[in-house]
Amino acid sequence: MEPTRFRREVADWLADNLTGEFAQLRGLGGPGREHEAFDLRLAWERHLAAAGWTCVGWPVEHGGRGLSLGEQVAFHEEYAASGAPARVNHIGEQLLGPTLIAFGTPEQRKRFLPKIVAVEELWCQGYSEPGAGSDLAAVSTSAVRRDGDWVVNGQKIWTSLAHVADWCFVVARTEPGSQRHHGLSYLLVPLRQDGVTVRPIQQLTGTSEFNEVFFDDARTPAEMVVGEPGDGWKIAMATLGFERGVSTLGQQIGFRRELDDIVADAKRTGTYDDPLLRTDLARARIGLRVLRAHALRTLGRPAGPEVAVGKLLWAQWHRGLGELAMRARGARSLVAAGAELDDAQLLYLFTRADTIYGGSDEIERNIIAERVLGLPREARP
Repeated sequence: MEPTRFRREVADWLADNLTGEFAQLRGLGGPGREHEAFDLRLAWERHLAAAGWTCVGWPVEHGGRGLSLGEQVAFHEEYAASGAPARVNHIGEQLLGPTLIAFGTPEQRKRFLPKIVAVEELWCQGYSEPGAGSDLAAVSTSAVRRDGDWVVNGQKIWTSLAHVADWCFVVARTEPGSQRHHGLSYLLVPLRQDGVTVRPIQQLTGTSEFNEVFFDDARTPAEMVVGEPGDGWKIAMATLGFERGVSTLGQQIGFRRELDDIVADAKRTGTYDDPLLRTDLARARIGLRVLRAHALRTLGRPAGPEVAVGKLLWAQWHRGLGELAMRARGARSLVAAGAELDDAQLLYLFTRADTIYGGSDEIERNIIAERVLGLPREARP
């Protein structure tokens, strides 16, 4: 379809459907604000599914629309520009689904993909651990075969949306005595069972969208391993590549809206008269253009260590935007109205995490240095 016509189709559908009870969802949700109107956002996403607007980049044979990269960009940008709420199924749609399409068995695809498309099951990602930080190869969560099941023991942390998820894809050590990236497997584990405890972590913002997840003899059937046992590292890295795909262009539309709000706020409060603030706002606008140029330059390329560049760029930029939001408010940014934080304060506090979650800046720089630039490896114990 001609790109302009497709954009118009998406924009028209969103305008026609973000009405009635769904109209109140505009601008809600997203990092730091996942608690906002969650049940209604879930209903909205199922409304999207009924109209065929979920998993738009998936192949048609797996329930998607089979859109081209250009059409996917148009969809995500128009979705963000409309003010439609943050998606609640993005971990299943953007991470696990593509992973199963690439590596899953026919039985796994038949079991899970239709429910992701229909938003009938929600997923979370079991990677990080308390003793491993951003070092995924240091995982200690274990799984052993027993009576036709995998029996899982260990702990994951910073698990986004685990408190509302039905399933978790878990990287676990299935080969006793193995080290680093050897002996890991990628397991699909149901969360609604006696052997799983999910404990929300309260953040600086007062909200809780990250969680600790404890596995105490949790079980999942033997066939719920993606790829072969021992393939976990390869498959986990592929999932990370899917995570930083075309939807980042929609994310940048949201960033632009945040920047526009900060500029408007600075003009209302009078801080826009400060030439240093105006200069930094202009630099932020330029930085946003750089983010888009990088995303377009890497679009469609096979996932590789270069994706670390994109994460490093947007995390630093967005954290700086949170600081600009506070500067634009002036002294009143230091005072909360009652128990509630305003948008600028929420943005500032939550963006402290941007350079940590999804791969800390330090880890991203090591990846770029060693795997992209070919520099010597950092000394390790």
